[in-house]
Parts: sequence; structure tokens; C-alpha cells
Amino acid sequence: MYNILTLHSGQVTKFTLSMSELKKYPQIGSLIYFLSRNGIEHLVLQFSEWNRYKLPSSFFSCSQLRYLTLQNCLVCPPPVFKGFDMLISLELCHVLISSKSLESLISSSPFLENLVLKISDTVNHIQIKAPKLRSFDFSGCLKLISLNNVPHLAKLSLLYGESFEESEKCDLDKFFQSHPAIEHLHMEYGSVQFLVAEVPRRLSSALNYLKCLYVSLDGLDDLSCALCLLRSSPYLQDLEVKVSIDESDDEVDEVSTSFSDVTLNHVRTVKVEGITGTKLDMQLIKLLLAKSPMLVRMLIEPDLYWVNKEKGAEILAELSTFQRASRKAEIVCQLERKWN
Repeated sequence: MYNILTLHSGQVTKFTLSMSELKKYPQIGSLIYFLSRNGIEHLVLQFSEWNRYKLPSSFFSCSQLRYLTLQNCLVCPPPVFKGFDMLISLELCHVLISSKSLESLISSSPFLENLVLKISDTVNHIQIKAPKLRSFDFSGCLKLISLNNVPHLAKLSLLYGESFEESEKCDLDKFFQSHPAIEHLHMEYGSVQFLVAEVPRRLSSALNYLKCLYVSLDGLDDLSCALCLLRSSPYLQDLEVKVSIDESDDEVDEVSTSFSDVTLNHVRTVKVEGITGTKLDMQLIKLLLAKSPMLVRMLIEPDLYWVNKEKGAEILAELSTFQRASRKAEIVCQLERKWN
């Protein structure tokens, strides 16, 4: 492959290399050097998780990079490296890089709009400064993340690993005051435990631009946070909820009471996944139907590991009795597609 590339005349602006199944990488350094000398703008490098590849010094001279994806790499920028000042999109998946180098790489990319960080190694602190950033997708383990100077952030996705119990909490209200332009918010497993020290009933400043919300409910703390966001998002249109809460009769009553001041006046689509037909699951669906006067479609995806055909029939029967605030609302249950 390298020999063929060297016969190419002219620039190579886009190149993807996936060697995730190999444990040795012959001539990769020479290949990257060739790309750095031929105007590479869009580069994807994917290596094996068993043998991270240390990027050569020539990689850091790819001055025209605009789109960069690295997977299972060892990133050690030389002292003279000043960043990729044309970079628009950066995706780092299971790379080994120091917090200082990562922060420098991000802050020295003034046009960065899209950032994806999937970190498998525990990191203490990441400080992100990116004035043009519009989308940030994070998954991994860390103690503290600071989003500074990201006034245009419109899409935020968070998934935290097992170390969130040791993380430093932040003020939920202040967090969203700093990011008023968010349109899409995805809060996966561990996000609430990581972010929130205390959940207010409603944010002091409404999330007027939030249109799409995904929340994972693993406990009542997650539910309290989700309800806070629902109360504070008057123009929400799409809602997706993943449910995995162990219930008690008191919790079912608490959920009903908590929804008393929730209105979903602009919600058009709802997806509920992971239900097993518990009282809490069904009560949540019932309340969402009752609070959504503009609802067009609700998609329900039970956890098929726990829900057999008989239980599925019980869920369908109960769903048919729920009142809907919207006459146009259609309820689609994944079980219907499977068995009917």
C-alpha cells in the first residue's frame, strides 16, 4: 500500500487506515510522513486495542488537517507543536494522552466545532476551551470536566464510567446557565451522579433552545434531574427515556406527585426503552401520554430479556387503557412488530 501511494502524483486530502486486527504496523511511520507532505486534510487512523501505536513526529506537521479521528494511539506532541489551527472536527477514541496535551490540542484549534472523546483510562481533570465548539460527545472516566468558553455549544452527550463516585460535583443550575444554546442533550449512565450535587426543582434560566432530550433513569436521582430538565425546557420536541429503576409503591406515588407541574406542550415524539412492565414503568408512560397534548408518536421498546410473550400481552392490554392528551398520538410497542 505504501509503495502504491508513493507513485501517486498530487495531493492526498483524505485517507483512512484501519489496522485494528494487526499487532504490528510496518512502514506506518513512512506512510504518515508521506501524508504530512501531501496536503492531508481528513485523516482516520485506527489501531489495535492490544497495541497502541505511538504517532511519529511527522504526524504533528500535518498543518492542513481539518478532520481527525484517532483510535488506540499514543499521542505525545513534541514541545514545538503549536496545534492544528485549521481543525474543525476531532475524535479521540481510547487514545493515551496527558490531560495537559489534550487541553492544549483543543485550545489551539480555534475553529474546532465537533469534539468526540472516548476515554478508557481514568483522567483527573479536563478543561475544554473551544469558542467555536457546537458538538461535544464524551464517554469515559474522569473526576472533573470543565467546559469553558463554549458559547455556541448546541449538542452535548455525556456517559460516565465507574469512577463517577469519586468525581467532583457541579451545580446543575450554573452548568446550564453557561450553556444556554444547547439544542440536543444526551445524558447517559452516570451523568447525573457525575454532574449533580443537588437537583433544583427548576433551572433559574429556561433551556429555550433545547429540542431533543435523552435521559437514562437508573434511580430516583436521575428521575429528579430529568424532571428538572423537563420543567425547564418549554420548547422540547423529542424525548427519549431509558428506564431501569427498581421500584417500590412509595416511589410510584412519588413519580405521580413529581409530574404535577410538568407540561410537555411541544413534545411530538417520545421513545421509552428498557421497560419491564413494573408499576413505575407503566405510570411513567401514563403520565407522559397525559402531559403531551401535541404528541404524534410514542415508541415503546421493552427489555425483551425480561419480557416474555405473556408479559408483553399484559403490557399491551394496560397501554390500551391509558388516556392520551393528544388525539393524534400513536402508540407503537416493539412487541407488536415481533408477534403480530
